[in-house]
Amino acid sequence: MAIRVLLADDQAMVRAGFAMILGAQPDIEIVGEAEDGEGAVTEAKRLAPNVIVMDIRMPKLDGVSATRAVLAQERVDTPRVLVVTTFDVDEYVFEALRAGASGFLLKNAPPEELARAVRVVAAGDSLLAPEVTRRLIEAFSQQPARPPVAPPELEELTEREREVLSLVARGRSNAEIADELVVSHGTVKTHVSRILMKLALRDRVQAVVFAYEAGLVTAGQTDPPT
Repeated sequence: MAIRVLLADDQAMVRAGFAMILGAQPDIEIVGEAEDGEGAVTEAKRLAPNVIVMDIRMPKLDGVSATRAVLAQERVDTPRVLVVTTFDVDEYVFEALRAGASGFLLKNAPPEELARAVRVVAAGDSLLAPEVTRRLIEAFSQQPARPPVAPPELEELTEREREVLSLVARGRSNAEIADELVVSHGTVKTHVSRILMKLALRDRVQAVVFAYEAGLVTAGQTDPPT
């Protein structure tokens, strides 16, 4: 079945460009468009898309609030949200991920990356490539400092799982983590899966947010503490 996509962006030319790129894919179907956040919430409920390509800065309701509202709807087929942003001028990306977005893509990314991103989040994965994670961390370091709160769920993790989580939060890929810990790629995938299960997190994106808010890692820290 084709991946049903809803486009939410206040710029008609951007929506048209996204529709042209995604509509040309045999496994993707554009089911609707919204020119503001309120429209995105309404159309998401009416059209039941698999993925919403969500802009951050929109009138009436911004992308962060719209993402939160969409994911708060009680339904078995809750859509995945892919945030698209200029990033270097958007200060709300971290808030969008905290609100439940499955990942984000820069608006200047190559066209083929948009289709790939839609497929990734539709499959239930998160779109947070290591290089993007590092830029996210850099942006987060510019945010006002918040006192870390260590949730009780953190105690459920083993010492190795905490180590893996901290490396994920620092932008390491599974392959990089495997090399650093001298374990197999499959072992790292198992650790990540168990971390997500124990912490009741949906994906890698939420794991990064959790690690920072829990104080497991701090903004600007790129290497494990010695």
